[in-house]
Amino acid sequence: MGQEQKLLKKGEFFFIYDADSALLLEDKTKRGLNVIERSIDERFGVEAEKGMIYDMDGIGHKVGIRWRFPKSEFSFDDVLKKAIDMEEQYRKIREMTCPD
Repeated sequence: MGQEQKLLKKGEFFFIYDADSALLLEDKTKRGLNVIERSIDERFGVEAEKGMIYDMDGIGHKVGIRWRFPKSEFSFDDVLKKAIDMEEQYRKIREMTCPD
């Protein structure tokens, strides 16, 4: 992640850091992945660090690990909403795959 960032918010599946001119949203479920590229993420339209995960057929898929939201364009509340939406998606997946 480079330089030290200040943790602003922690969720079950995410962290939000203050990274000087940007707010950094990190997906906790992807933390162990190696960064293979930095590019613009189609979903959020911001720079993202991406890694590779493989499905059961051995096919690789690039996935976002962390996203940089410029403070000049996004407020903390904007990023928090994206993080909460991501967290809700993970909860739905967990409920479908691991019912009580």
